[in-house]
Amino acid sequence: MGTFKIEGGHQLKGDIQPQGAKNEALQILCAVLLTKEKVTIHNIPDIRDVNKLITILGNLRVKIEKLGKGSYSFQSDDLDLDYLESELFKEEGSGLRGSIMIVGPLLGRFGKGYIPRPGGDKIGRRRLDTHFEGFIKLGATFRYSKEERFYGVEAPNGLTGTYMLLDEASVTGTANIVMAAVLANGTTTIYNAACEPYLQQLCKMMVAMGASIKGIGSNLLEIEGVEELKGCEHTVLPDMIEIGSWIGLAAMTKSEITIKKVSWENLGQIPQVFRKLGITLERRGDDIHIPAHTNGYEVQSFIDGSFMTISDAPWPGFTPDLLSIMLVTATQARGEVMIHQKMFESRLFFVDKLIDMGAKIILCDPHRATVIGHDFKSTLKATTMTSPDIRAGISLLIAALSAKGTSTIHNIEQIDRGYENIDERLQRIGAKITRLD
Repeated sequence: MGTFKIEGGHQLKGDIQPQGAKNEALQILCAVLLTKEKVTIHNIPDIRDVNKLITILGNLRVKIEKLGKGSYSFQSDDLDLDYLESELFKEEGSGLRGSIMIVGPLLGRFGKGYIPRPGGDKIGRRRLDTHFEGFIKLGATFRYSKEERFYGVEAPNGLTGTYMLLDEASVTGTANIVMAAVLANGTTTIYNAACEPYLQQLCKMMVAMGASIKGIGSNLLEIEGVEELKGCEHTVLPDMIEIGSWIGLAAMTKSEITIKKVSWENLGQIPQVFRKLGITLERRGDDIHIPAHTNGYEVQSFIDGSFMTISDAPWPGFTPDLLSIMLVTATQARGEVMIHQKMFESRLFFVDKLIDMGAKIILCDPHRATVIGHDFKSTLKATTMTSPDIRAGISLLIAALSAKGTSTIHNIEQIDRGYENIDERLQRIGAKITRLD
């Protein structure tokens, strides 16, 4: 188990460029299975979850060539579909939740797809019903082995387009169903579809491959199935979750940081929500500049003067992946704020570690926490902690970088799942962080 040793209490300064988006990369990599032609992808982040998926694709006999940093070509012209029912795949696929998205393209192209019950972050129930109900509506049959914890869908006669209303705007569910539907017979209409930028990117990539998709960016997608798709070239967007992490880090450490090439048009409400905490963000071209908050930052109130609440919602609402960052950043704000995590019921349980560091947080229930900011009148205390998941892990790292003294974070493999070479990148802007084996 890896460990970070962090000497906190130092101001940072400099430029940092966000990696490619993890959540987009996992979708895009699965889409290479839709065609026998070569697909080239740029700006792929070098992180554990993405590298696991690339390994799975290689074991599936996808031809993979690394072209340079973050750039790969993939060709799925001679796949070993028997691998999907192997013990090796059951072991590898169960450790990566994103592996569920290989089912849609395989079902659409070959008429069958299998997946072990996937793992991922322990942030509450994350059901897969939306995925499989969509496949069933397209004409697939579903089977599940409880003993082997293994899912399968089959459509030996092909899929048929239909209308469906998704029970939730699941991002991975929408991605999976769309990847199956682009090769189905006829027209598929998906209402209550997810519409976040990374799903838009997936749809745009498939259109470049020859798919017919209307309504991209909305919650109503219309897909006219085609017989086959061709190859293409695609570049992954910068990671909005990492961008939000650096904003919170800059505020908590009173640092002057410029985040480079953030793709402002795809950030949605992220800048606006950080401004609700009183954080100053300056747009400089396609960069975000955060000045040193030497006088702190003050939580705003609503127009009627009522208590500020920050909550998550499906896109274009505020992403749930940043609520942990908002919570830790609020611990040094001037004022109070309620963080309301609506979409996952276990994501706030890491706050006990922040309370141990001296943060004033009242955990109301599994979904709501009230944060009373210190206004830098007292600092967080260094401590030893263990990272429970990716987003809580980066939040604890931000807390440690702002705290006086030396902190230790164990189980940093969770952070490495979502953040590329984070210790080296932070060291370049002045962070005192050391990786220990």
